[in-house]
Amino acid sequence: MRTLLTLLSAAIMLAMAHFSTCAESDGAFDYEFDAIEGGKLPLAQWRGKALLVVNTERYRERGLVVIGVPSNDFGEQEPKAEAAIQAFCKGAYNVTFPLTTKVAVSGARAHPFYLWAREALGAASAPRWNFHKYLVGRDGKLIAGYGSRVEPFSSELTKAIDAALAAH
Repeated sequence: MRTLLTLLSAAIMLAMAHFSTCAESDGAFDYEFDAIEGGKLPLAQWRGKALLVVNTERYRERGLVVIGVPSNDFGEQEPKAEAAIQAFCKGAYNVTFPLTTKVAVSGARAHPFYLWAREALGAASAPRWNFHKYLVGRDGKLIAGYGSRVEPFSSELTKAIDAALAAH
């Protein structure tokens, strides 16, 4: 069984690698999540906008879309059901940006977006803890990954967001 799972994981990763390098790929816009309140959350709906998959709303008026992705991969920090996660985020932090359903973001069973990001930027840029961020350009191309130690308003991240928003 373990061998079968390993082969299946390898096949999926190879398929994802092929998909992510396909000439007709729209980068991040090829992926979708399930919205926490139900329905689909295709990243293509924000084509032409810069995306930050997790964190700040400071740049909303300039065209930045933040997408929160809850995960229980690290220290079981997010064991709650999705309705409880949504209520907490909206109540405690007044979150108004889209939230996805809870997904795996690390390892072989990670959501396809995270597998693509790891393939594109290398294993060193994969999430190692919660609040990992990926910045996606208006063209759907992955710009960079930022670990949980990079604060939402750090100059490193805000400079990258400014540059992504300035690109047309």
